[in-house]
Amino acid sequence: MTATSSATGRRPWVRVPASAAPPPPPPRLPDPPIYRALMRTWADRGRTLPGRHDPEWTRLAAPPAGTGRGTVGQDPFSATRDPRGDGR
Repeated sequence: MTATSSATGRRPWVRVPASAAPPPPPPRLPDPPIYRALMRTWADRGRTLPGRHDPEWTRLAAPPAGTGRGTVGQDPFSATRDPRGDGR
C-alpha cells in the first residue's frame, strides 16, 4: 500500500495555502467580424440578441396582472393558509 492510498481507496485531502489564488482569466478576445456583422443585422431587424435586454421576454415571463403574484412584500401563499378557518 502506498502513502497516497488506503484500504477504502480514498485519496487524502490536499491542503492548498490561502495565498495560492487561482490565476486570472485570460483576456477576452473581440468578437470576429462575421459575428459582429450578424449581430448588427439582427439588431436592425429588431431580433433578440444574446446578452441584451429583451422586453418581449420580460413581458411574457411576468406574472399575469391581477393575480397578486410578484408584488413586493406580499406573501404569495397567503390565500392557501388556514383555508378551513380553524387555525390549522
